[in-house]
This record gives sequence, structure tokens and C-alpha cells, in this order.
Amino acid sequence: MSKAQEKTAAPQEVLYDVLEHIATITLNAPERMNTISGPMLDQLTARLLEANADKNVRVVILTGAGRAFCAGLDLRAMTGGGGGGTGILSGSIVSTSLDLRNTPPTVLHEMEKPTICALNGGAAGYGMDTALGCDMRIMAKSAKLAAAFCKRGLVPESGGTWFLPRLIGWEKAAKLIFTGRTLSAEESVEWGLASEVVPDEELMPRARALAKEIAANAPLAVQAAKRMMRMGLNEPFPEHVHHVYLQLLPLMRTEDVKEGMTAFMEKRQPNFVGR
Repeated sequence: MSKAQEKTAAPQEVLYDVLEHIATITLNAPERMNTISGPMLDQLTARLLEANADKNVRVVILTGAGRAFCAGLDLRAMTGGGGGGTGILSGSIVSTSLDLRNTPPTVLHEMEKPTICALNGGAAGYGMDTALGCDMRIMAKSAKLAAAFCKRGLVPESGGTWFLPRLIGWEKAAKLIFTGRTLSAEESVEWGLASEVVPDEELMPRARALAKEIAANAPLAVQAAKRMMRMGLNEPFPEHVHHVYLQLLPLMRTEDVKEGMTAFMEKRQPNFVGR
């Protein structure tokens, strides 16, 4: 079998589907609770970049197959327990830098398109950080968030130490990270880590309903708003107002602005085309 054939025959650990301007990306290794492997990281990066570049995609839903969203890193692979003995804890691999262009947490953070995490089950470690990297989180009633890093001798390696203080404040973030506590879906909403809890069977319909509501708006404006929100996290207010003004100027020249104004005056729903 050629290398090309082997690549084609490789299992798809991340599924990708686009319907009604909504890209659904599904972690697809339910037999191991969607723990993160090397191939899954590569495929997740590729699918996120594909969705971000596709002008037909206006919203991205990230979810998991089976009973877990993502139970963290594949510890067997990390420790070399998968049979090859080349895990990062086996001492045979040492890396002193990251290519931030190809790491899923960075790619996810830099996404122009809005992202919704539909948590179908438990999210632990890397899985929790990945969920926090999305713009919004909806949780099935059976889902949980487990900040188990310090219990494994690790730190939140995929963005948690950046996201949590910003999402819930320093004290709550400290309590969650230092204790390694697991939060139920209801507790996650109470802590401010998710927007809502729904019955398990209603998770994807609810996530799609939210995605459709977003996709009905002018996509260039939505993406610009996300860009400005991200920039606003790290810049003073006067500079931010200036940047918003500079972003507004090209938007005012788009067909979508004309359509939005006309639809408002005519008291009808706008039909945005993304240009």
C-alpha cells in the first residue's frame, strides 16, 4: 500500500460537515472517549482552518461522538503505552518550542467564525480547555467539566490558565485549577463556564438553533465583532475605539449593510450574502 493509500485509509478521528452555513466538527474516537491523539490534533487543526477559510461557513459547532466530548490527552500515547514507547513522558521526545500556527488551541482562538461547543459528555483536561476556547458552550445534562490537571501533575497545557481568569475571575479560576474539581453541567452554568444546560437529546438541535440565529446575521459584521472583542481583551479603551472605527469604514461599503438598512426600513428579514 502506498503512502497516499495509507493516508486515505487512516481512520477519520475528526468528522466534518457543512449544512445551512453551519460547519459541524465532531471528535470521532468514541471507543477511547475522544482522548486526543496526534492524528486527531492534526485533523482538528485542518478542519478548523478549512471552516475558517470557507466563505459558505458562518458558524462552527464543535462536539464529540459517543458519551464523552473529550476525556483529555491520550495518556497511553503520552507515556509510550501504545506500544511504540515514544510518548512525551517516556523521555525519547524533547521539544523546546511549539509551532503556534498548527496547534488547535491557537487556531481555535484565532478563528474569525463564531464557535459553539456542544458538550455531549465529559470534558477533562485538554478537552475542557478546548471547550473553553470556543465562544459559547451549551452542555448536555450529563456533561461535566473536569479541571484535573494538577491531579495528574500537570498544568492546563492548552489555554486554561489564560481562559479561566478571564471567564470567571482570578479566585474562581484558582479554586478550580488548584483543586482539580469536576463541575456538573448545572455547576458549570453557575460558575459562568457555560450558557445553558439542555436534556442530552436536545443538545444538537439547540446548538444548531443558536448557530442558525447567528448565521442569519451579516457574516462580515459578526466576524468583525468577534475580531474587535478579541483585540479589546488586550488594549486600552481609546485605542480600541479607534480600531472599531477603522473596522466600521469598510463594513459601511458592503452590500450587507445596504441590505440590512433596506430590510429594516421595509420591515422584513434581511438576506445577507457576505459581501
